[in-house]
Amino acid sequence: MSKITIIGAGSVGATIAYTMVVNGTASEIVMIDINGEKSLGEALDIRQGTPFCAPVSIYAGSYEDAKDSDIVILTSGVARKPGQTRLDLAQTNVNITKTIIPQLVKYAPDAIYIVVANPVDILTYQFCKTSGLPEHHIIGSGTILDTARLRSRLSEYYNINQQNVHAYVFGEHGDTSFVPWSLANISNIPITQYRACLKEDKEVLSPELVYEEVETYIRKSGGKIIQRKGATFYAVAASVVHICKCIFSATDTTLTVSSMMHGEYGIEDVCLSTLTVVGREGIKGKLVAPLNEQEQALLKKSADSLKDVIKNLDI
Repeated sequence: MSKITIIGAGSVGATIAYTMVVNGTASEIVMIDINGEKSLGEALDIRQGTPFCAPVSIYAGSYEDAKDSDIVILTSGVARKPGQTRLDLAQTNVNITKTIIPQLVKYAPDAIYIVVANPVDILTYQFCKTSGLPEHHIIGSGTILDTARLRSRLSEYYNINQQNVHAYVFGEHGDTSFVPWSLANISNIPITQYRACLKEDKEVLSPELVYEEVETYIRKSGGKIIQRKGATFYAVAASVVHICKCIFSATDTTLTVSSMMHGEYGIEDVCLSTLTVVGREGIKGKLVAPLNEQEQALLKKSADSLKDVIKNLDI
C-alpha cells in the first residue's frame, strides 16, 4: 500500500494525479484544494477511468485526510503568468505556503514532501527552515524538468534515443540555471566527441552543438509554453511522478532535485539542484560531481541570486 497526497488541484496537481493513476504509482491518492469543488471534480473525473488502470482509490479530501501519507506533493500557489519569472511569484507563494505547512505537518509528520510550486527553490528552503521536518524528507522538484528538457533537446539534436543521453541542469529552476557540459555524454561518449565517433555521417539537427542555444531553449521553454497554452503541466507531471517512483523503488537513484546545501561546492544555506541520491527514505546524500572552474562559478552565481531574493522575503 502506498498513499500520496496532492495539495492543489489545478492543472499541475490534477495532471500529476492522472499520470499516477495511469502509471499505477500509488494505491491511494488524496487531492486537497482550497476550492473543494475543483478537487471533487478532478478526483471524480480521474476515478471514473480507473477500471482501465491498476487498482487505486482516488478522492478529494481535507488536510486531515493526509494522515499516513508516504508522500505529500505541494503544487498549490499562484501560477506564473506570461512574461513573469518564477522569482516574481516569491512572496505571494511563500505566504500561501506559510498557511499550509502547519496543517500538513500536523497530520503527515512522517511523509516525504515534494515541493513543486514556484519558485520551487525558495519554497523548498522555506519548508526546510520552518516546517520542523527532517531535511532529508524535503525535496524540491528543482531542475529535474529542466534536465528532461535538456535531454529531449539533445536527443533531437543527435537523432538518438532520449535514454542514451546523460546530461544535467544544475542550479536554480529559473534564469540562472546552467548545464555542466563537462559531465554531458551520449552512451558514455563525451558530448564534445560524439559526432566524431559516428562511423557514418548520421543526419543530425546541426553539424555543431551550440551550447548557449540549447541552454536558452531550456530556460525559455516554460515561458514559451505558458505564452502559447497558458500553463505547463504534462512534462512537470511526468517528472514528479518519476521522483515518486524513485522514492518507492528499492534502488537509489540520482536526480537533479532541489535540497539544502551544506558546503557542497562551497555553498551553504540555500536550496538548489545538483546531483542528489533519492531513495525510500527521501534524500540519501549528494554526489559532488567534478565541475570545472567556470561551472563552479555558475553554480555560485545561481546560489547568490537565490540568496538575494531570500533575504528580501518574509519566510
